[in-house]
Amino acid sequence: MKHISSSQNPYIKSLVQLQDKAKNRKNSQSFLIEGQREIMLALKGNFKLKTLLYCEELISLQTINEIGARESDTEFIKIDKEVYQKLAYRDTTEGVLAVAESKSNRLEDLKLSKKPLILVAEAPEKPGNIGALLRTADAANIDAVIIVNPKTDIYNPNVIRSSVGCIFTIPVATATTSEAIAYLNSKNIAIYAAILQEAAPYYLQDYNDATAIVVGTEATGLTDEWRIASAQ
Repeated sequence: MKHISSSQNPYIKSLVQLQDKAKNRKNSQSFLIEGQREIMLALKGNFKLKTLLYCEELISLQTINEIGARESDTEFIKIDKEVYQKLAYRDTTEGVLAVAESKSNRLEDLKLSKKPLILVAEAPEKPGNIGALLRTADAANIDAVIIVNPKTDIYNPNVIRSSVGCIFTIPVATATTSEAIAYLNSKNIAIYAAILQEAAPYYLQDYNDATAIVVGTEATGLTDEWRIASAQ
């Protein structure tokens, strides 16, 4: 089994860049997951693990084997504590990280029920806000989340951390505003936009049929495209 003892190892340096730079995540189509709970949720969400890195000082080999039992193609790398601390994002750590393959997150890949409830968020910027939206969607049993015109990539480590792993368990797609509106219309999904113009009380609406609830940012709200789309 491979063993890396130095934080100056070129591969470890590349993982640091994977944590820090959206461009590296996009080019490699991969991202880093930290923590046993998050890794298990990623496996539950059918994410493929390329590599599992673990520190024996912090986690047992038996636990690592249990995690990796579901991924026969995963490479296992033992790392020293110094190396783990170089990569770890959290203060309280569990001694295990994984390099996972990103998903396409295309609208056409969403698998929806006949009457889905969808949350659409336009132009969220802060990773913590995206994580909060995903946690809320999970608590509300939302069928899918569509991130429109995102200002940060959804595999940002702060999105993963703030979502508490919900990024892995809820279907997520990214798109432009026009793409999302066209998609919802093609699926006959009613659009309810959180706007002040032509507003009606939310509690008087019927959400039993296929529904998309659209929210904007706290600072700028929603673009007029959503106002027009929701009025039709």
